[in-house]
Amino acid sequence: MATQYSLLLCVLNILVFLVPEITGTNKIPGIIGFGDSTVDAGNNNQIPTLAKGNFLPYGQDFGGGKPTGRFCNGRLATDFLSDMLGIKHSIPAYLDPDFGIEDFATGVAFASAGTGYDVATSKVLDVIPLAKELEYFKEYLKKLTSLFGKDSAVETARESLYFISIGTNDFIVNYFTVPGRSFQFTVAEYENFLLGIARNFLIELYSLGARKIGLVGLPPSGYLPIAKTENHVSGRPNLEELNEASKEFNVKLQNLVVSLSKELEGIKLVYADIYGPILHIILNPNLYGKFWFLMFQLNCELFRVNVVTEQII
Repeated sequence: MATQYSLLLCVLNILVFLVPEITGTNKIPGIIGFGDSTVDAGNNNQIPTLAKGNFLPYGQDFGGGKPTGRFCNGRLATDFLSDMLGIKHSIPAYLDPDFGIEDFATGVAFASAGTGYDVATSKVLDVIPLAKELEYFKEYLKKLTSLFGKDSAVETARESLYFISIGTNDFIVNYFTVPGRSFQFTVAEYENFLLGIARNFLIELYSLGARKIGLVGLPPSGYLPIAKTENHVSGRPNLEELNEASKEFNVKLQNLVVSLSKELEGIKLVYADIYGPILHIILNPNLYGKFWFLMFQLNCELFRVNVVTEQII
């Protein structure tokens, strides 16, 4: 949805250097993903929403060329990260009926495309709110305890690497597009509102046993396909305002990481910047080969077609 861009994979280049800082020398039992389409491995396939990635060209490069619900041509950043760490090839969606707790013990995605920190964002496209993702995680811990015992469940929660990628939809799908929050808050006030939710989420995740957390910042949102499409159709949102909001919110996220790292004993919380790398690729496609520029153009056109098709249907 708001973050339909394969360019997020460049975050892997960042995490290659951050993973040792987060994990130390201990082996990671699994990757656990929270957030939006950037880490949704197919949860939205199981709920009544238009925000689905279960049709081609999504998944065309995944095993067998079958769409899985991932909003990309193949695997997500969390999948590549799991593979890179020698855990497994890909991370399953928690709601996927083809997988069970034995599979989830070595990695699972609770994410839902189209969601955000703000519960109002999830209502726009009828997707899973972040609070519900956390409820699924609690359910997951109970299942781990039931199957493997309390000590094993606690260790899995403590040693797993948590990958959180969320927030773009709050601005693109919600604040700058749908009347409501923009009447309640200025942009700066809304950023602070979201930051409070992010803070509470991270603290609760910590209270449930999480210690190794990678928090991904926002991309230059004004360049994303959904933003460009909405702007083309309705003149909203203002693309430069989107980019500015992303930058401002990223600064606040970084400050939050610093604050919580001091406040929560034993936590290894790392901020991953994707704004700079993605912006550099978009503005300098010639440095990365013709592929990047053509891919971005194609994504914009495909999203425009999908939006029109959904409106007709």
